[in-house]
Amino acid sequence: MFRKRSVILFGTFLFVCWNAVLVLLLWSRDPTPQIENPDERQAPPPDVLLDVLKMADAFEAELERQKDILLQIKEQKQQRLVEVHRASNRSDPLSPPPPPLIPVLVMACNRVTVRRCLDKLLQYQPSQTHFPIIVSQDCGHEDTAAVIQSYGSRVTHLKQPELGLVPVSPDHKKFQGYYKISRHYHWALDQVFRIMGHSAVVIVEDDLEVAPDFFEYFLALHPVLTSDPSLWCVSAWNDNGREGWVDPAQASLLYRTDFFPGLGWMMLRRLWDELEPKWPPSFWDDWMRQPQQRRGRACVRPEISRTMTFGRHGVSLGQFYDKYLKFIKLNSEFVPFTKLDLSYLQEEAYQVAFDQQVYSAPLVSYEDLKQMKLQGPGPFRLQYSSKEAFKVMAKNLGVMEDLKSGVPRAGYRGVVTFFSRGQRVYLAPPAGWKGYDTTWS
Repeated sequence: MFRKRSVILFGTFLFVCWNAVLVLLLWSRDPTPQIENPDERQAPPPDVLLDVLKMADAFEAELERQKDILLQIKEQKQQRLVEVHRASNRSDPLSPPPPPLIPVLVMACNRVTVRRCLDKLLQYQPSQTHFPIIVSQDCGHEDTAAVIQSYGSRVTHLKQPELGLVPVSPDHKKFQGYYKISRHYHWALDQVFRIMGHSAVVIVEDDLEVAPDFFEYFLALHPVLTSDPSLWCVSAWNDNGREGWVDPAQASLLYRTDFFPGLGWMMLRRLWDELEPKWPPSFWDDWMRQPQQRRGRACVRPEISRTMTFGRHGVSLGQFYDKYLKFIKLNSEFVPFTKLDLSYLQEEAYQVAFDQQVYSAPLVSYEDLKQMKLQGPGPFRLQYSSKEAFKVMAKNLGVMEDLKSGVPRAGYRGVVTFFSRGQRVYLAPPAGWKGYDTTWS
């Protein structure tokens, strides 16, 4: 604390002294030579005028630099006040700890419809101090930039400086967009963690709309993520969260999943410290789903999504949008997650309870399920033993059938849970699961 105060005092002293010296120099230097006869006074030599102009330019540049120094000093003062406030709260055992600072990073490019995303974020934002909104824009699209800037101080607008093409092999030219996205993510996350110094961030794309309890959800799960090394992200998204495939009475239900969902997700700086040195040049989300990155860790995801996408057009050319994404159910009921006991998400307890729930459910046939012969609300277990069996059943039941490094979307220990005609179903491998087969893709 003493060191920060010294930095602040030294910065202020430097600013005052530098400007005093510049003012004295300007006052003491007369650009016109003194001559005895005023009528014979001549214009100053060109080199003298040039010196004055150079000095004026230098003075202006220095003022800008000093302005930046003052802004840094102001930020340090504000940070010091926050630290003092936190320390005073910690000293009082009756005072609740202050909420964490979790910025929301909006990844934008050339969609003016980013307004829809920002409007909802600002509508539900509980605190600008604890949930600042940062928009990182790639592409240099002026109309999109104008939309972002129209929000003024309510958002921070960052602009990706590298807008040129990414060097790629000839057979990857058609994937240029994916290379640019990966480059943008690397730059933006570096800004958040390295330059701004945040310890956590929630990432959304410019085509996502958020639920009323979006911020409540991440606020409650921040300590869960921070304290559990077996987790590496919290996502607001359920890949199989279409209307009719989720239980509308279970808005508070959360799961662990081995599949990285993305689409509105929180990560910590310690994860960025791990991933940044090996960040991929393209297809960053599928790269995250590889076992070398996941390392056996899980994410938290909800029964009912806290984000939905309204952007059909993008680098993926609407892949999955018309069939799945546009039907995702967005939660409308505010769930007070910060008041709920979320200890059931801890790995050991969750795994035991989950396996018990899945494998105690009666095993049923695919034909009985399709012909609606099952009685009661479930749950029921439907078993698969091969990649082909999983894909056929998933596709015919309306569940996303693609696998990434052997992991099904929304799956945990090979199990995909969903609703089918009002009945809970577990699409599961045989009991005694041994791990994912990475050749299943």
